[in-house]
Amino acid sequence: MVKVLITGSNGLLGQSLLNLLLKEKNKYRVYGFSLGENRSGRADFNYLSIDITNRDNLKEQLRNINPNYIINTAAMTQVDDCEIKKAACDILNVEVVKWLSEICKNINAHLIHISTDFIFDGKKGWYTESDKPNPLSYYGLSKLKSEQVLEKSTINYTILRTILVYGKVFDMSRSNIVLWVKESLENKKEITIVNDQFRTPTYVEDLAMACKISIDINAIGVFNIASSELLSIYEIAKQIAEVFNLDHSYIKPISTSTLNQTANRPIKTGFDLSKTNKELNFYPKTFKDDLQRFKETLM
Repeated sequence: MVKVLITGSNGLLGQSLLNLLLKEKNKYRVYGFSLGENRSGRADFNYLSIDITNRDNLKEQLRNINPNYIINTAAMTQVDDCEIKKAACDILNVEVVKWLSEICKNINAHLIHISTDFIFDGKKGWYTESDKPNPLSYYGLSKLKSEQVLEKSTINYTILRTILVYGKVFDMSRSNIVLWVKESLENKKEITIVNDQFRTPTYVEDLAMACKISIDINAIGVFNIASSELLSIYEIAKQIAEVFNLDHSYIKPISTSTLNQTANRPIKTGFDLSKTNKELNFYPKTFKDDLQRFKETLM
């Protein structure tokens, strides 16, 4: 029996992981850490309400459980908030990863950590795992620092870099681009979307599957997880309208310069998936294909 501990088990990826791993209860014993009540709608795993920024308590609880794998999905991901609340960002995105790596060394556990395309400056696009990072925002910097913590450690680790994650789970504390665009258009609400930033969005089910594959084959190192086609965020919104049969005339294109955002965003990211295809034997599809899969889960 493989013991798997998920931090942030109430989140989008956390709940998706619960749903995936708990299909094989004879293989995985699953533990979830989150703050407050268990929001997953499931009672068939071990849940603990915990503030993971309390170092001593975090380490004590992890020693008690003694997991084989820790999947760290907890992070401060609101890019503008990270720019304003740098200290809080550092604790959750960097310090917690240090503590997790220390406890992993102590109990001989493998850490699977989620990172982001925002570690890059967006000048190139189609980034490989070995491209040189150059973050434009404090959020991106914090995630780069978290990667460096693991690279300097002696533990077994997997870093899964991802882009613009979307999906739906039982009880959500925040929305994501697909749900926001879909609900706005359903309510015939005009929305403005940037047409000069380019991404390869990630279906949360794919990211959860990549975590599971990383456990099953004991993957070591950095892997890119995203869809396979680079689109402007405006094109992403239009494809959402098309797949859900909604009126895309409510979507208005704007340029990034008109937004006046607190944090800078990379203009063009997107991931080269060659290493993921080869080493994880995992072949993500186009955004439109994934949207179709997502739509079927909502029916």
